[in-house]
Amino acid sequence: MLLRGDIRERALSLRSRLSSCDICPHRCRVNRVEKETGFCGATDEIVVAHVGLHFGEEPPISGTKGSGTIFFARCNARCVYCQNFQISQRADEIPTRTLRPDELAEEMLALQRRGVHNVNLVSPTHVIAQVAESLCIARENGLSIPIVYNTNGYEAVETLRCLEGLIDVYLPDIKYSDDAVAKVYSGVDGYVGINRKAIAEMYRQVGNLAFDPDGIAQRGVLVRHLVLPEDLAGSRASLAFLASLSGEMVVSIMAQYSPQHRAPDMPPLDRRISDAEYERVLDWALELGLDRCFVQDFESSETLLPDFRKANPFES
Repeated sequence: MLLRGDIRERALSLRSRLSSCDICPHRCRVNRVEKETGFCGATDEIVVAHVGLHFGEEPPISGTKGSGTIFFARCNARCVYCQNFQISQRADEIPTRTLRPDELAEEMLALQRRGVHNVNLVSPTHVIAQVAESLCIARENGLSIPIVYNTNGYEAVETLRCLEGLIDVYLPDIKYSDDAVAKVYSGVDGYVGINRKAIAEMYRQVGNLAFDPDGIAQRGVLVRHLVLPEDLAGSRASLAFLASLSGEMVVSIMAQYSPQHRAPDMPPLDRRISDAEYERVLDWALELGLDRCFVQDFESSETLLPDFRKANPFES
């Protein structure tokens, strides 16, 4: 598969920005090529924590054959309740692999040979300049399945614009509707405006979620929203924003919050959400016209199982 020249040129142009890094909204301006590190702790290397099949994503992503996940070490947020904190915040303490762009491209092609529905880039924001090169190599060597960009949603619009035509499915979080809350619990500045502009750009690029005949996502945006105790996430305002973008927006409303990492010492994040808290968010979604939602059986918040069901089946 040959990429259009403009897509390849835009994707590869990201590399030049690592010498004064402004890839994400932190804009640390460190020289990552010279191994300087900023907020995320990453240099210009591609450090991978895990590559493999994953069956716990939403049904259009995991399907029956699994999603081909690539977990990148480190992150551009520091969520106090992160369930993958060993990978995102303690990567120096776990086994990882450092890959060249061509080696990462081969990992993508190997996942395709295993029959996965997609290549799922998990927390790619801080390394997308390097990963974009791998995507170009993989596409030009036969990668034909969708690329999923699985992100916390703290993204720079100018970086996303360089990915247009390279990413098929955007899978962002919408975590908060209050900047002060985002700063305290995820360590990021200006999250709300940055996140909403990023999701709007993703939607501009790929639109509403589109499926193949088997219900597997081929293109579009699927937004995740994790319900937090005492509505720290500001769920109604976040859902209202998504509804303003499109009444057909597909939203995954997640009940699986559990006090992980530093959260046990930070009330009210020291407890799981209640059934009433979760049901209230579902009611808000329906009230706002967001009826293309994936929701979780509430018991999954106790077991941490990604037990997704459809609030309103798409095929109705």
